[in-house]
Amino acid sequence: MRVHDVRRAREYRAQGWWGDTRLHDLLERNARRTPRREALVDPPNLVQVTGDAPLRLSWGEVAERVQSLAATLLELGLRKDDVVVVQMANTHELLCVYLACARLGVVVSPIVAQGREHELGHAIDRTAATALVVTARIGAHDHAAMAAALAARHPSVRMVLAFGQGPLPAGVVDLRAEWAASSAVAPARAQALARYEAEAAVDADDAVTILWTSGSEGRAKGVARTHNDWLLYGPQIGAAYGVGDGVRLLNGRPLTTHGAFVGSITPWLVHAGTLVNHQPFALPVFLEQLKREHIDFTALAPAILVSLLSQPELLEGVDFSRLRHVGSGSAPLTETVVSGFRDRFGVEVINFFGSTEGASLVSAPQDMPDPALRALYFPRFGVPGLEWKHPAHRLVQTRLVDLASGEEITKPGLVGEMHYRGPMVMSGYHGEPELSARALDAQGWYRSGDLFEISGENAQYYRFAGRAKDIIVRGGFNISAEEVENLVAGHPAVADVAVVGYPDERLGERVCACVVLRPEATLDLIALGAWLRDERHVAAMKRPERLMRLPALPRNPNNKVLKAQLRALAVDVRDPVPVTSINPQRSAT
Repeated sequence: MRVHDVRRAREYRAQGWWGDTRLHDLLERNARRTPRREALVDPPNLVQVTGDAPLRLSWGEVAERVQSLAATLLELGLRKDDVVVVQMANTHELLCVYLACARLGVVVSPIVAQGREHELGHAIDRTAATALVVTARIGAHDHAAMAAALAARHPSVRMVLAFGQGPLPAGVVDLRAEWAASSAVAPARAQALARYEAEAAVDADDAVTILWTSGSEGRAKGVARTHNDWLLYGPQIGAAYGVGDGVRLLNGRPLTTHGAFVGSITPWLVHAGTLVNHQPFALPVFLEQLKREHIDFTALAPAILVSLLSQPELLEGVDFSRLRHVGSGSAPLTETVVSGFRDRFGVEVINFFGSTEGASLVSAPQDMPDPALRALYFPRFGVPGLEWKHPAHRLVQTRLVDLASGEEITKPGLVGEMHYRGPMVMSGYHGEPELSARALDAQGWYRSGDLFEISGENAQYYRFAGRAKDIIVRGGFNISAEEVENLVAGHPAVADVAVVGYPDERLGERVCACVVLRPEATLDLIALGAWLRDERHVAAMKRPERLMRLPALPRNPNNKVLKAQLRALAVDVRDPVPVTSINPQRSAT
């Protein structure tokens, strides 16, 4: 599946940004050079998550398993440009699926484990997926049964494949058993795989993944990425963290997200490292891994960093001679956090800002040694006349644009929308030409919907100023307020609805539904959550965690909902009862 036009590919190859290396080429290189080096480590609590015992694999073992799995998937009927929707736990098997599919030219479209029929069904529809691949059980949820039911409703799906313990639903293929069987007849299947690879001719400009991002349009949008797209990131992360060959990474994010591909998977491959996985996020387990696994770098949300700084005894036993850098993002950092980790532990906190579409800024120590600056500002990458040490500044151009006039902003103090252009920026949304045209202008600039202003004595910095798009960032996941509004509006008790975010120390933001009920109707938070779960099959992270029942939504003379007022009201709510009635005309104070 081709993602970028020929002109773009030719331009970026000529500049040396793109080449011919594929993800599985790095796997084979690492297996040749360091076959016995540890490559993948499963979460230590995996038996509680999926019922499986955790494994530790070397690079040689990973390469053997990927070849065997690729042969198995080929025999099951998957071919180049087929799309496979994947929903799996953070295990070695998920990484093997990614690399086996990359070898075949099969495009993987991963969905977070919290996703339910609503999210998976949308991905299947938008991609015409050929197959579903799932971990049979993640926690208490039966993903195999859900996938089987979805396949029955979507004609494009030819097969459902599952990894798991115990009996599977009728029609679901036990992929682990098929995979094991392929090893018993390895020579014949290896020959078939070699013949296929020669004919399929997968190259570095072919798509590897379709990841999903929620914006203000009310539905998730797919962003396709190639081998060349992903391999740009490995060296960038290595440069930010000051790490190289054999790096040991602790990944606490779902391996189905853009952040995990950028911050964990690609540097793991590029630097022949060890990827130590974790799921679901549980701070005691995470800290134990941090201490036992000799970690060189990891990433944590700002709220977790604040918590650890206030309880430094939790970090006793961490080898800070190795763990010298920690990444963070998805919510604003503070000078106290950045300077506190440096002064107390000798750890540099690196401030990342990015999106699935390829927006990318990084505030790293080599460019921003002052913790106060690093917490609040980002270098103005890709602006003529400004030079930075981090190599990402050569891979992205940035500019601010006034939302009212469309004119470029070049002076400090004025807030504008950030636009990006360069080899890390997407070519468009998969199968969405109208949305792509709205997101990208004729010159290829991506309109991010993020608001910044130029700052600094020499106008050398950007400062984040908010979002123009109506999204809620909960625990690092972007949630479309419009999507949740459309879902809640379908409840028979709801006459009108607006959805906003409210602050949360741990997750950044949570979801609040502000509803006007129909005459004589009643609704509480528990009933709304149950309806969204059972009738609309919506992921838990999108279900409102606060409900405000209002006599009317506040609107301006043009009938636009005044969401700033609703956000203020949501912040003001302190009643421990989960359902709150507030007059929207009353002051939030």
